[in-house]
Formats: sequence, C-alpha cells, structure tokens
Amino acid sequence: MEKEEHAIVLDYLPNGYPLERKMMPIAQAIGEKNLTLLELVPRRGMSFEVEEKVYIGEGKRDKVYYILGRLQREKITETAKEHLEKFIEKVVKEREKEFVEFFNTSEAINKRVHQLELLPGLGKKYTKDILAQREIKKFDSFEDIKKRIPNLPFPEKTIEKRILLELTEFERYNLFTH
Repeated sequence: MEKEEHAIVLDYLPNGYPLERKMMPIAQAIGEKNLTLLELVPRRGMSFEVEEKVYIGEGKRDKVYYILGRLQREKITETAKEHLEKFIEKVVKEREKEFVEFFNTSEAINKRVHQLELLPGLGKKYTKDILAQREIKKFDSFEDIKKRIPNLPFPEKTIEKRILLELTEFERYNLFTH
C-alpha cells in the first residue's frame, strides 16, 4: 500500500471535539489514494477549508503540522459524512476503470460468499449474471455493465454505497478501503 501524499478535508473543527477537553484544532480528512480516514492537526495560525486538498506526504508540509492518526468511525461529524459522500462519488467517476476491473476480477471469498455479493443490492442472481457475462467478454465501463446485465441497479452507485459502508460502519470484509 502506497503512502498517502494528499488528503481532502471533510470537516474542520477549529476548537476540537466539543466533548473532549482538549481545545486543539482538528481536521477530519480522507486520503486521496487509499481512502483512509484521518485526523490532521494544522500548523499554528493555519486553518483548513472544507474540501481543500492538503499535502500530507513525507517532508515539509505547509499547512499540516502532523497526522494525529486514523479517524474513528464514531467520531465522523455529520458535515464530514456529507462531504465524504460527494468525495466518494467523484473518486468512483474518476477511477471508473479501476472499479470496472473489480467487476472483471472479483473472486469468491469462501464457498458461500462472492465479493460481488458484498455490494449493496447485488445478490446471488446478479452475481451469477455478472460472472456469466464476464466469461463471454470483460466489462469495459459502468455503462457496459448496465447494458449487459438486465435490471442491474447503477453499478457506480453500488460501489459508492459499499465504500461509504466500509468507512462508516464495521464491515467484516473491506473491498475498497484499508
């Protein structure tokens, strides 16, 4: 897994978390590549804008003093959740090839469950249809998947919902996040 270079700010709390005694400014952010939820501490005198892209890689960081750590699911603010949904939608559009490849290469997790079945709205029937279609010819876009699998809900929305679930709920298997 590559280290994150940039993060997108989902929410900025200039006075920290209301119920914690520390009055330290904190930003809730998501890593651009690995979709890791993070807590960032700004440099003194700096603040963040929501949806701002900030550098968190090695070396000198202009706005981020340090990465406090991973952001716990329970701590995600409502504002952060809203921006998270928008960000995920954008990522799925931009990285369509990568997610279509998932439909082409996903495998069974065990004898009873296939990775495709973990996508919201896809059960055994859609999984069987997808597997049969990809044997004939690999999918090349979300549009192609929709065309070849009758009545399939929007594949990009299914992926978005799954990523959001993995980030905000406890999931036994993570398909797209670490």
